[in-house]
Amino acid sequence: MDSIILYNYLRSLNKNIKIFINYVLGPLVFCLLIYSIYRQIQRQPDWKQSLEQIKRAFDSAALGKLLAVFGLMFVNWGIEARKWQVVIRHLQPISFFRSFKATFSGTTLAFFTPNRMGEYVGRVWFIDPGNRIKAVSLTIVSSMGQLLVTLVIGIAGLIYIRSIVAGIGEDESVVFWINAVLYISLVAAIVLTLLYFRLAWMVKWIEKIPRIDKYVNHIRVLDNFNATILLRILSLSLARYLVFIAQYFLLFQVFDVQLSVQEVFWSISVVFLVLAIVPTIALLTELGVRWKVSLELVQLFSNNMVGILATSLTVWIINLVIPALIGSLLILNVKFFRNKENNLKKIEPRP
Repeated sequence: MDSIILYNYLRSLNKNIKIFINYVLGPLVFCLLIYSIYRQIQRQPDWKQSLEQIKRAFDSAALGKLLAVFGLMFVNWGIEARKWQVVIRHLQPISFFRSFKATFSGTTLAFFTPNRMGEYVGRVWFIDPGNRIKAVSLTIVSSMGQLLVTLVIGIAGLIYIRSIVAGIGEDESVVFWINAVLYISLVAAIVLTLLYFRLAWMVKWIEKIPRIDKYVNHIRVLDNFNATILLRILSLSLARYLVFIAQYFLLFQVFDVQLSVQEVFWSISVVFLVLAIVPTIALLTELGVRWKVSLELVQLFSNNMVGILATSLTVWIINLVIPALIGSLLILNVKFFRNKENNLKKIEPRP
């Protein structure tokens, strides 16, 4: 009799929580995203002119390039999904499609947190509950690979931009700040490289820290990474990076910002570097930072300010806003309660 009461209680509770997530929490996140995106765009300078340029692009011969950028968004996140699948299979094998859904869902929660930290939570929801904490440490390794590529190429971009700035006789304070960011990034890249290729050493070092040894079991899965896997993660990160650059190059053409491939590559590499090291929240500040940095760098090569802003806005919408909206819908279908349902089956009263 007691088991029947417990079963009915848990079944009712589980059903009520599911109803709350499916019909309240999920739609609430979706509506909050829509409203916040609108407010974020409205706060930016010249946003009306940028939107007008985007609208005109749909009626021009450049529509094909705009659609190509949209298609590259799926290539971009597809590479990221493959990278996460490679990383996470050391803990739990998952399909590429499930990894793809997890990646999109991660972008939704990343919207609300500094430097996209919520992405880890959004992804691990698609992992079995018992593996979720370990999955966070594996996801961090994936992010380390992408950050390392961003730092290394960004440093080269800073050196290129510094030569341009020095050549046009800019104020010495500008060169000073470029050098400051360059040296900080260089130190960060060296430290990150050592940590990335010495994950097992890092685990052993953490084991020696008092009072946190009980958490070490959650990161011991990092011992399974060898140089081959780490280089594969880096190669996928580089491929994704090049897709980003290709999107910017195509959009600069769409909005008539006349830059060479070299100018696009090095200027945008510095934009990515700044976005990686400056604390931002995609929902509140990332668009503003993206616009500001893009203007300061790209205007070294072009005076089309509205086109630069339109490019930054379009990249933000295609690569972050649309995936976040898709992810908010996917979150509704996550099986949060797989273990609970299994437990219900165990105590389900027999006839």
